[in-house]
Amino acid sequence: MPRRSYAQYCAVSRALDVLGERWTLLVVRELLTGPRRYTDLHADLPGVSTDVLASRLKEMERDGIVERRRLAPPGAAYVYELTDRGREIAPALAALARWGAAALGERRPTDALRGHWFALPLMHRLEELAGGASGLLEVALDEGAFRIRLGAADDSAEGGDSGGGSGSAGGGAVTGTAALVPDDGAKPDARLLLDTASAVALATGDALPSPAAVHGEGPLADALRSAV
Repeated sequence: MPRRSYAQYCAVSRALDVLGERWTLLVVRELLTGPRRYTDLHADLPGVSTDVLASRLKEMERDGIVERRRLAPPGAAYVYELTDRGREIAPALAALARWGAAALGERRPTDALRGHWFALPLMHRLEELAGGASGLLEVALDEGAFRIRLGAADDSAEGGDSGGGSGSAGGGAVTGTAALVPDDGAKPDARLLLDTASAVALATGDALPSPAAVHGEGPLADALRSAV
């Protein structure tokens, strides 16, 4: 079935021709930290049918946004990951998440939630709170955790890693000097514990309803501890 097009000679409409279908940008969100199996994608996209997800992934492969590859043994499973073209969407998606944070409001009883969904709206705010300190930050909520490397762009430019965890090449989203990275088991430089209400407050720039707990030693943990 031919894809619908806005048929406008405009960069925005061309982008929406590719990204405007339902679920497409949410698939990108799920792939920002690296390759994922189909079953893991489906588990973190509640509400999408298997047929629709399979169709979206095929379209995204065709458009050069994702690629499917087989893991080396002993994994030998197929995974989906963003291409370089797909990773270019990350800053726009992060900006969209910051804009959408104001619409979160109170969580409805029917709203699904995964902890890592707060990563994009929080990245910029956490950069500010870190005050220039770099390192690997883990943010943990009851609904799950995610990791951000602060100072990622600087580390990448220097061709190295500032210790403890993956550099920007390990993740898909790089905005400013922050990058989402997968959990590779490395000890984070700081660990920030949030409940949902505090995560929303941070994302929207409001005062936290209760103090957040910060674990860790060093400049990054100290900066966050004094800021939250």
